[in-house]
Amino acid sequence: MAILSIQSHVVYGYAGNTAAVFPLQRLGREVWAINTVEFSNHTGYGAWKGIILDAGLTSDLLSGLEDRGVLGNCEAVLSGYMGDGGVGRGILEAVRKVKAVSPGALYCCDPVMGDIGRGFYVHPDIPEIFKNEVIPLADIVTPNQFELEALTGLDTATLAEARKAIDLLHAKGPRVVLVTSYRGKEALAGDHIEMLASDGKSLYRVRTPELPLGPGMAGSGDLTTAIFLSRYLESSDICRTLELTAGSVFGIIEATYKAGSRELLTIQAQEELVKPTNSFTAECL
Repeated sequence: MAILSIQSHVVYGYAGNTAAVFPLQRLGREVWAINTVEFSNHTGYGAWKGIILDAGLTSDLLSGLEDRGVLGNCEAVLSGYMGDGGVGRGILEAVRKVKAVSPGALYCCDPVMGDIGRGFYVHPDIPEIFKNEVIPLADIVTPNQFELEALTGLDTATLAEARKAIDLLHAKGPRVVLVTSYRGKEALAGDHIEMLASDGKSLYRVRTPELPLGPGMAGSGDLTTAIFLSRYLESSDICRTLELTAGSVFGIIEATYKAGSRELLTIQAQEELVKPTNSFTAECL
């Protein structure tokens, strides 16, 4: 079985497919990668070279997979940064085709749109496509706090408000919601960051130390979503999935911080993917 990962691609550094494919493979997953953009580096540097790939390429590559008769071997579709609306609709086409021949396949959507402090950094039509077309088709959705608010129109400053926003996302379709970074008013003072995970029945929270990474760091959300999807496919246990994801992500970010690197040290710290050094316990809220 394989994961079809449709995301951006950078030549240098780690974002999109370059942040997701290796972790999935290191966790034992076969990955079919389709790139939506080809950039020299991620946009956090402020300047880059490259192009957004035509949406027709995604459809053409998908058609080639259909011709091989392999889409039935796909257990999940993973998507991230879309580039433009045409690419977004190409991803939806891929999800529908995979689910038609592999009904049990999951669609895991990282609704990349922006972040606190940066605001939106995607094409203006992307937020509405996520709200109206993508989220209803997703089984798993992994927004950060900014994206959770953008998708629901709700403030999430308190945990109670965040829960309402997560419930609203569930009502739109996804069975699992992971908030990849959360800083609420009730959080520990400034030195911790949280992840929230819900399966519609239970809501879990895990806290990890927040390391002072430099500006322009990218790829941590892509990394988190990839690990979460792989671990969820193992057991469908939302609590255990959250704990393992937190341990692996923190381990890689800690290695990156200690090295003073601007790019995730996923290769150097790859053992953190398989057997995290740190263990974090998820709390049922």
